[in-house]
Amino acid sequence: MSKKESFVKGTLILAAAALVARVLGLAQRVPLEHLFDSVGNASFGVANNIYLMLLAVATAGIPSTLSKMVSERYALNREEEAQQVYRAALLFAGAAGIIITILLYIGAPYFATNVANLPEAALAIRAIAPALLLFPATAIIRGYFQGRNYMMANGVSQITEQVARVVTAILLAYLLMKHGSNNTTMAAGASFGSVIGSIAAFAIMLYYSLKLRRDDKKAALNYAPAPKLPMLGIYKDIFKLSIPIVLSSLTVPAVNLIDNSIAIPLLIDQVGRDAATTTLGYLTSRAQSVAGIPPILAIALSASLIPIISAAFARRDHDHLKRQVTLALRISILTGTPIVLSLVVAAYSINGLLFKSLDGSGIVAMLTLGTIFQITMMTTNSILLGMGKSRISMYYVLAGIIVKLVASFFLSKVFGIYGIIGATALCFIVITLLNIRTLKSVVNFSIMGKRWGGFAMAVMASGGIGYMLNEAGIMLTQVMPARLAFLLTCLVVGATVVIIYLVLLIVLSVISREEVVSYPKALQKLLKPLMKLQPERARMND
Repeated sequence: MSKKESFVKGTLILAAAALVARVLGLAQRVPLEHLFDSVGNASFGVANNIYLMLLAVATAGIPSTLSKMVSERYALNREEEAQQVYRAALLFAGAAGIIITILLYIGAPYFATNVANLPEAALAIRAIAPALLLFPATAIIRGYFQGRNYMMANGVSQITEQVARVVTAILLAYLLMKHGSNNTTMAAGASFGSVIGSIAAFAIMLYYSLKLRRDDKKAALNYAPAPKLPMLGIYKDIFKLSIPIVLSSLTVPAVNLIDNSIAIPLLIDQVGRDAATTTLGYLTSRAQSVAGIPPILAIALSASLIPIISAAFARRDHDHLKRQVTLALRISILTGTPIVLSLVVAAYSINGLLFKSLDGSGIVAMLTLGTIFQITMMTTNSILLGMGKSRISMYYVLAGIIVKLVASFFLSKVFGIYGIIGATALCFIVITLLNIRTLKSVVNFSIMGKRWGGFAMAVMASGGIGYMLNEAGIMLTQVMPARLAFLLTCLVVGATVVIIYLVLLIVLSVISREEVVSYPKALQKLLKPLMKLQPERARMND
């Protein structure tokens, strides 16, 4: 096992793995969207979202809790206690996996019929249920590796999981279609891909666990004897932290599940059942797939951040804590924004490139636009969790969910599906603002200080130019094959938005010379030629 990764390196490892996994996930949804009709798309989306929701419940937030508890104990040289906590968490994961799998399998028809208002989804939900047998244990092992600051194993397992899941899902759906199965059965076959993915992910984490144990022995890492901790005491400490954490980490799955549950009931009187089901399919199979790309770095950042913040907090290293909070928020905002902009302004072309029709482009664009607030919400949530303020974070998430439910009801009456999506963005904004207010009371940090004006100019200029290029690119469909035109447009728009955005950040001194020195060497080499564009007197202004 290689030496522990740094915060930035660990974040980049998880970000790269998450990017590959997300691209594979999108690669899965594209052919499935072409194979399925509206019922198949909606059924697969409902099954996948309830699975993600219950996966978080099955692990009860323990991976994040375990990461925090392990990192704190290693920082204080209490390694044997960390091992005892790890073993207790694994036992819980095994029991939770069995219970949640049985409940999901039995309750699938009830949820599909009475909650999602889509009875056809019951078979897909049952097909995905066995994946919950192994994933809780896999998540616990990942949490342990995060706590010890070894991120490579987690990255490899994520990629392996997605490859197995994607290949199985597409292959089964295609074979079932060839055998004349209906879309309900095909959606169930695609959902079963998650079961194969869970087996692959568990196998990888088991391999790395054995490897880490051997490396610890080679390094003569002898844990100092420690009193045996009572099992009930361990679980009490775990659940005291994990219950608030799970409620905080459930925000995005809960929002997606809420949309799956309320979209058809809220829209059916306005547009009819068939149109409402089709709209739900656009939301789950198209919009949620594309909108899942921008938060990739924030997800990786959050996973890397919790043990780093926890260790600094345990050592009472206030200066280091302030630097890490500031760095995390800057990275999440500055890197997430150009991705969001590119996907939003090119939403029409992306829809035309990936999917079988241009319908739902507005849904893709609006849901993706709101992910910038999802990114800030996830980052600030993780910082609060690392500081041990999971209970406060839980209350804020509950407040955001309430806002989501109420706003969805009222806004959908006027704006239809766009009102439901707007309520999602409002939920993320409320949670972010509440989180930042609490963080400010603990750490005196500044994200960008007086540089917000330059940042806003970079966003508006790059986004505006990207939008005009997308509109011009659409005209290419009149002189060449549509998908080729959309592909060229997406490439040009994405590259242009990112380049203009980066150049403007430097020219407008949003990124300073002093700040670049603290970046990884590879990033320094990339930015060094561009820094010549910055005025000599430009300095970071906090």
